[in-house]
Amino acid sequence: MVETIENGSPAGFVVVPASKSHTIRALLIATLADGESRIHGALESRDAASCALACRMLGAQITVKRSNTGNELIVRGVAGKPRIPDNVIDVGNSGTTLFLTTSVAALADGWTVFTGDAQTRRRSAEPLLQTLNALGAKCFTTRNNGCAPYCIHGPMSGGNTSISCPTSQYLSSLLLALPLARKDSKLTVPLLNERPYVEMTLKWLTDAGIRVRREGWSKFFIAGGQSYAPFEITVPGDFSSATFFFCAAAVAGTRIVVENLDRSDTQGDKEVLGVLEQMGCTVEDVENGIAVTGPRAAGKDLVGGVFDLNSMPDALPALAATACYAEGTTKITNVPQAREKETDRIAVMTKELRAMGAKIEEDVDGLTIEGTPLTGSAVGSHDDHRVAMALAIAALGASGPTRISGAECAAVTYPGFFDELRRLSSIAED
Repeated sequence: MVETIENGSPAGFVVVPASKSHTIRALLIATLADGESRIHGALESRDAASCALACRMLGAQITVKRSNTGNELIVRGVAGKPRIPDNVIDVGNSGTTLFLTTSVAALADGWTVFTGDAQTRRRSAEPLLQTLNALGAKCFTTRNNGCAPYCIHGPMSGGNTSISCPTSQYLSSLLLALPLARKDSKLTVPLLNERPYVEMTLKWLTDAGIRVRREGWSKFFIAGGQSYAPFEITVPGDFSSATFFFCAAAVAGTRIVVENLDRSDTQGDKEVLGVLEQMGCTVEDVENGIAVTGPRAAGKDLVGGVFDLNSMPDALPALAATACYAEGTTKITNVPQAREKETDRIAVMTKELRAMGAKIEEDVDGLTIEGTPLTGSAVGSHDDHRVAMALAIAALGASGPTRISGAECAAVTYPGFFDELRRLSSIAED
C-alpha cells in the first residue's frame, strides 16, 4: 500500500494506542500466573496478536471481550508450567514477542520451536540462547546462525551466568522467567542497552511480588521457586507511538495534545519530550495527556543538538525526520542497537531521507544531520513500521507530496496512524 502525505500542519487532540511493551509483558505474566487475569485496554495490533498467539500455544486460555470503551483480555494462566506447543510458534514481525517468550518456553518440559518473518529471522538471539543453555535448557538454531528458527527444550533449572545485552529484551526475557526456575539465579550483565525497558520489567515484577535484587545494572539476583498471582490492570498509552505526533507538532509548528499518557510511567520513550524541549518545543502536562507545541508557532526555529538515544532507540526514525527541519547540526548518538531492529534503521533512514534531499550521514552508532529543506519524493518503509511513520513526519514539512510504499506495515503497532494524521491535518485546515 502506498500512502501519499502532503505538506501539512496537523493540530488538535489524539489518543494513541496502548503501550506495546506493557501489553506484551502483561500477556506473558498473565500466561505464567496461577488463575485468571484481566487486562483492560490492551494494544490491538499485529505485534500484540503475535504475542497472544504465542501465549495460547504455550497453554494460556485467552478470551477477548469487546465494548464501546475498549477491549478486555481475560487470561487463564498455566501456573508456571507452560504447555509444549503442538506446532511451531510463528511470531511474525514481533521481535519483542520472540525474545521475551523464548525464556518462558524454556520453562516447558519439552521442545518449543520459534520462527518469524524474514526480518525477525535476521535478528540474533545467540546471547540469550547461550545463556539459557547455561541455565539448564537445551537450545539450538536450525541454521547455526544464532537466529530463528530455533528450538528450546526445558525446563531450565537456574544458576549463575553472564550475558551481554545489546538489546534489553534479552535481560527482560530472563527476568520474567527465572523466578519460576527451580534454583536461584545470578545474572552478570557487562553490557546493557535500553535500561528503561528493564526498569519497566522490574516494576512489573515488583508489582507481582516477585523477589529480584540488583547491584547497579550489572548484577541481578533472582530467587527461584516463586510464582505469579493473577492480576487486573489497565494498559497505559504508548509513548513510542505518541513520539510521531510530538514530532509532527515540532515539524509543523503546531500544538498537538496526546491523551492517555502519564509521565510517571516507566516507558523509556517519554524521554523524547526532553529532546524536543532542547530543540525549542514547548511541552505541557495537561489533563489526561501531554501537549507539544513546535517553536514555529512563536516565530522561532527548531534547533539542532547532540542527543544520546541509547535509552530510547525506537525514537531514532522520528527524531531523524525532525532534525532535518532544525537549524544547524543534529547528532544522534550511542544507539548502535538501532541497526538490529526490524531493519538497520540508521542505514534505512539515511537512504530514505536522502531521497527527500536531506543532508544526512551515517555514524557507527547514530546519525549526523544538517538542517535543510526537504522535497517530497517516492520513499519506502522497508516493511518497518517506525520507518513508515517517520517518513510521514518528514513529509509534513516537504515541498510537494511524498509517496510512502509499504505503509501498511504501520499496523504492526499502530493500525490507525495514517488515518489519525490525516484527521489532525484536516482539523488544522478547517
